[in-house]
Amino acid sequence: MINKSLLLLLFFWCSFLYAQLLPVVSPEKAGMDLNQLKRADEIINQAIRDSTIPGAVFLVTRENKVVYRKAYGYRQLLPNKKKMTVKTIFDLASITKPVATATSAMILIDRGKLRLMDRVDRFIPEFSRKNEKDHSGEPIRIIHLLTHTSGLPPYAPVKELAKRFGSPAPDSLITYIARAPRHHEPGVYFKYSCLNYITLQRIIEIISGQSLDDFTRDNIFNPLGMMSTFYNPPKERTEFCAATEILEDGEVLLGKVHDPLARVMNGGVSGNAGLFSTADDLAIYAAMLLNEGSWNGRRILSKPAVRKMISVPRGFEKFGRTLGWDAHSVYNSNMGDLFGDRAFGHTGYTGTSITIDPESKVVVILLTNRVHPHDQGSVVRLRSLIANVVAASVEN
Repeated sequence: MINKSLLLLLFFWCSFLYAQLLPVVSPEKAGMDLNQLKRADEIINQAIRDSTIPGAVFLVTRENKVVYRKAYGYRQLLPNKKKMTVKTIFDLASITKPVATATSAMILIDRGKLRLMDRVDRFIPEFSRKNEKDHSGEPIRIIHLLTHTSGLPPYAPVKELAKRFGSPAPDSLITYIARAPRHHEPGVYFKYSCLNYITLQRIIEIISGQSLDDFTRDNIFNPLGMMSTFYNPPKERTEFCAATEILEDGEVLLGKVHDPLARVMNGGVSGNAGLFSTADDLAIYAAMLLNEGSWNGRRILSKPAVRKMISVPRGFEKFGRTLGWDAHSVYNSNMGDLFGDRAFGHTGYTGTSITIDPESKVVVILLTNRVHPHDQGSVVRLRSLIANVVAASVEN
């Protein structure tokens, strides 16, 4: 019999060979100022000294080439200190929404299985509100879920639901979401809601016949060679994960999603959170978008699908949200002050963020585990400072 350790080693070696990392060039060759980029080092190190974050991975690309990549501080402080590395795997939190869920929805649109104006109750009949009066005159449609304009509540009472239905209980969660009182008519206001993307998850799974983790693995991550991107990291990879919060019972979350809805009610596989990845893998995903849907010979999305996905839909301009991404809503701290009007991105509660500027072809990835060991530090200002430094480094 072949030794189990040898099989594991062979698996990781094959994964390494298959993964096609972006080429690396000097900032000068990419038309960027190295000394200006180095200003980010002091900003991040100061955040570590202030105990705002325990550590970070910072990666910048331009024209799909890595120009700056560095690790800072620690990926874990308690119970033992572990140094951060550029290969550290992070709980992406809400970056799951665009990278996994919205991308999957756009793939189904490409394939003629879904359309933006489809009613949610076409796929989930419980969403029909014909006999109720709480803001139910208009049906919720796919475009409302993607842009956070559905009227669904921002979140759900996890402890109450787990006590009532058990854990995990994805079917009961969907029923709860379908019956939850709505804040407003669809398409009237922007209200960021994790429930929108959990609903999208269910629709993707109904149409595809696959779980969201299987669908994203088969249609996004494996084709792109993103070999360190997954839901529920395998046990042999958890030691490379950045730790997040210490729970009330003393457990240090490591390789388990921080978001309670995703962890408790959806078993780690959720449309709103649950994805784990590295800075290098996110850079590959961003390269796919900047390359209009394909990378390394594999097409993930059509060119029209990418253009639609990264643009604010007509009639939704005041909300500042694209089909999965943030353009200019109140949540766009990661965009800073200097990037162009076409820039888009997303943040994650655990301290993660990605910003993509199609005009300069610059990508800024800042991954931190700010909720470790306790959920106290804020990275809102840090993200903006880093974005400004990078934008200011572009010389031509």
